[in-house]
Amino acid sequence: MAELHLDVEVGAGSRIIDAGPLFEHPWTDAGIGVDTDDTGAHLLLVSVGVCVLNVVYREARPGIQLDGVLVRVAGDFDAETWSTTAITYAVEIDSPEDEATIARLLAQVDEVAEIPRVVSGEVTVGRR
Repeated sequence: MAELHLDVEVGAGSRIIDAGPLFEHPWTDAGIGVDTDDTGAHLLLVSVGVCVLNVVYREARPGIQLDGVLVRVAGDFDAETWSTTAITYAVEIDSPEDEATIARLLAQVDEVAEIPRVVSGEVTVGRR
């Protein structure tokens, strides 16, 4: 089985991406920047990245200062069927908060981020 490996980045605040489209975001002045190609597989990865970024901001409020957030999402897909074989993400946070506070925040994000939870479950997708 041949695999395709795809990457996307989404960022906001001090870590905003200016290489691609910008989307409004309620908790950041300049919105969210996205660096991606325009395939459906890339858009799936973007949805994971935007969800994680949004949940970082949501779970940090109130009380944890975030100056910027960057989420890098990588996905592996079967080259023939385009089935997802793995999706991983990494989060970089610019913040004056201590490492333990950021580690607790990221652990909470891992628990509650909706799209990663949906994608990691067994889901059947098809036309009705």
